[in-house]
Amino acid sequence: MIIKSVKLTNFRNHTSYSLNCKNQTTIIFGENGCGKTSVLEAIYILTRGKSFRATDSEILKRGKEYYRAEIEFENGIKTTVTYDGKNKNYIVQDKKTKRLPKKQKYPVILFLPSDLNLISHSPGSRRKYFDQIFSQFNEKYNEALLKYEKALKQRNELLKNKDLTSSQLFSWNILLAKYGTILFGYRKEYIEEINKYFTEIYQSIMNNKDRIDIEYTTEILNNSENDYYSKLENNYQKDLILGHTSFGVHRDDYLFKLNQELANGSASRGETRSIILALKFIEANLVYQKTHIKPLVLLDDVFSELDEQRRKHLVNNFKENQIIITSVENI
Repeated sequence: MIIKSVKLTNFRNHTSYSLNCKNQTTIIFGENGCGKTSVLEAIYILTRGKSFRATDSEILKRGKEYYRAEIEFENGIKTTVTYDGKNKNYIVQDKKTKRLPKKQKYPVILFLPSDLNLISHSPGSRRKYFDQIFSQFNEKYNEALLKYEKALKQRNELLKNKDLTSSQLFSWNILLAKYGTILFGYRKEYIEEINKYFTEIYQSIMNNKDRIDIEYTTEILNNSENDYYSKLENNYQKDLILGHTSFGVHRDDYLFKLNQELANGSASRGETRSIILALKFIEANLVYQKTHIKPLVLLDDVFSELDEQRRKHLVNNFKENQIIITSVENI
């Protein structure tokens, strides 16, 4: 679907704002702090069902009672979200729901300046990044992730009780084993897919012969729920002392390797930017392969971080997508 227009009311620092979008590339330019990123945030909420950076109470303009955001697509369909300080509702074709319907979710490639630091970020940040990618084209992955996180939270709450018995963890261990092995299987599969193309695309950007890979690191040895469950059972005493679950896919990491060495520390700034660019291109291709939908591309002030060569690669690789760009200058 092609976005035709975006309208905001009391959204962040926008009392009233409207944007008419072009079919290919739309540029939102202005000084820092004027609310450019907020427009992308609203689009993300209306196409993915959640913000990529904040809660609704933080989005609501200070002193106002509600916010409202609306997207109109080229086919005439409108999606609206409202928040009154307590309740959030989506309205699609006059039907009101608490959450954005699955049918109205649209794949988005989001490129933030902070993504350029992905290699040096924490393992948790990298897990979140790849979880967002995989969840966009695999609803089963998203469901398993949500159920795993819920079970993990419950188990960790129980572990704060020092009088806890191992039997009280039984049901949560079962759930963690079930959904943990599902997540492990998908993560392993998708990282292998990314690695098939990573070096080729990276070399096309850098014009060299360097090799780039992602090493998926995990404590899980295989897709056996029984093995996963046994490990949780065996870690009961250790977890009780620590007060949290010490084993599982919530401890996974994704290590970037440049010529078989950790890119964090060895890759130059230019190499790091090219690694992330290549990853974004692969992300878009994966989404298209799995969903047969060309994803919307949102680029938040990343042109200032890229030289002319990498800007050209960015535009060329996303030329078949609708792109909305924010920038401090009209580019």
